Amino acid sequence: MRRRVIVSGRVQDVGYRDATARRARARGIAGWVRNRPDGTVEAVFEGAPDAVADLVAWCREGPRLAAVSGVEAFDEPEEGLAGFEVRR
Repeated sequence: MRRRVIVSGRVQDVGYRDATARRARARGIAGWVRNRPDGTVEAVFEGAPDAVADLVAWCREGPRLAAVSGVEAFDEPEEGLAGFEVRR
């Protein structure tokens, strides 16, 4: 399964991307995460449905210093991604 998420709130400069990447890699999820110019964080997760659902749920909390105010999640067709990257 593949889901794209947009996370809003205080989610930049708080370690959100690195924490997301660590969790994704630990769960065997492929994809990427990046900061967007509007202050949100965008991520794509591909993997087992339960692992993806767990990571999307975690995005609603994020790392300790984050203050998440919202998460939008969209289903997308899988692309067969391999690995997980932090985009700069």
